[in-house]
Amino acid sequence: MKICFIGTGYVGLVSGVLFSDFGNKVICVDNDQKKIDNLKKGIIPIFEPGLDELVIRNYKSKRLSFTTDIARAIKDSDIIFIAVGTPTAKDGVSADLKNVYAVAKVISKNINKYKIIITKSTVPVCTGDEVEKIIKKNNSSSKFDVVSNPEFLREGEAIRDFRYADRVVIGSNNLSKTKLILEKLYEPITKKGAKFIATTRRSSELIKYAANAFLATKITFINEIANLCEQVGSNVEDIAIGIGTDARIGSRFLRAGPAYGGSCFPKDTKALTKIGDKFKTDMSVVKSVIKSNEKRKSKLADQILKILGNPKGKKVGFLGVTFKANTDDMRDTQCLKIFPKLLNKGVKISYYDPTGEKKEL
Repeated sequence: MKICFIGTGYVGLVSGVLFSDFGNKVICVDNDQKKIDNLKKGIIPIFEPGLDELVIRNYKSKRLSFTTDIARAIKDSDIIFIAVGTPTAKDGVSADLKNVYAVAKVISKNINKYKIIITKSTVPVCTGDEVEKIIKKNNSSSKFDVVSNPEFLREGEAIRDFRYADRVVIGSNNLSKTKLILEKLYEPITKKGAKFIATTRRSSELIKYAANAFLATKITFINEIANLCEQVGSNVEDIAIGIGTDARIGSRFLRAGPAYGGSCFPKDTKALTKIGDKFKTDMSVVKSVIKSNEKRKSKLADQILKILGNPKGKKVGFLGVTFKANTDDMRDTQCLKIFPKLLNKGVKISYYDPTGEKKEL
C-alpha cells in the first residue's frame, strides 16, 4: 500500500518505518528541512533502540522516503496518517489541536482520489468529526473517510510494541469500507495475535485516553501505597507482588517510583478531565490521580532534603534524568519538579543519563 505519515516525530517515524518494513511504500513528511535531510543521511532525531537500523535499511530499499513536500506526498498516497504533535494548550489542560487542523486543511486541497485519512495523534473525542468538516468545507467533491487509529507504543519498547501489539484499534463511521482496507494493512501484526478492534470513531478516540488514564491511576495507586508503607514499616515491593498476582489486577504498572511523567500520561490525563468538563461529566478519579502524582514529585524532593539535614552545599547525584529508561525524552520528566526544590536550598546537583541531553534540562 502507498502510505504517508504527516509528522515525523516519535509516533510518525516509528510507525512509518515499521509499515515500510512490512513491505509498504511509505513517505514520511515533516516541515523541518534539517530533520528530513538528516533522516536521509541515517541521522535519527530520537533515541529508540533498533530504529536507526530499520530506517537505514528501508530507506536504502526505497520503501521509505522523507520529504517536506506535503502536497506531493498526499497526492501519491492511498492512506494518510496525521501524526503531528498535540501538546497541552496554553490553558495547561486542553490538547492543542492547531497542528491537526492545519494538516486537515492541507489535505483538503490535495485530494485527487479516494483517501483514508487517519488520526494517529492522540486527540480528544470529536476531533475526527472536525477534521471531516474541515476537509468537506474545502473540498466537497472528493471521496474520503476519516478514521481514528490510536497508537499504544511505549518509548524504549516501541518497535516490539508495534510488531507484537496486544490490539489494533480503528474507529470509523464507514466500517464497511475502511475495515477491510485497514485489516489488510495491519495483517502482519494481527497474524501474530493482535486483536483487531473495529468501533466507532468517537469510541476509538476515547479508548486511547481511557487506557492512559487507567495506567496513570495504577501507577499513582501503588505510589500512594508506598507512602503508607513508609509510615507503617511495610515493603511495597512485596505488596505489589501480593496484589499483582491476582489475575483481576495484573502485575504491570505496579512498581513504586518517583511519579509518572513523559509526553503522554501527564497531558492525556489533563486532557481527559477537560473532555469531561466539556461534556458535563465528573472525572473526579482522574483529577485525584493528577493531584496525587504532583504531590509524589514534591514528596521525593522533601525526602532528599530531610536526609541531607542542612542541605546547603551538599552534593547529590542522579543516575538517569529522562522520564523512563531507554529513551531520550525529557518531556515532563520528574526531575523538572525535583531539581528546582533542591537547587533553591543550595544543593549542588550532578547527573548522568546515557540518552538524555543536558541542554533539555
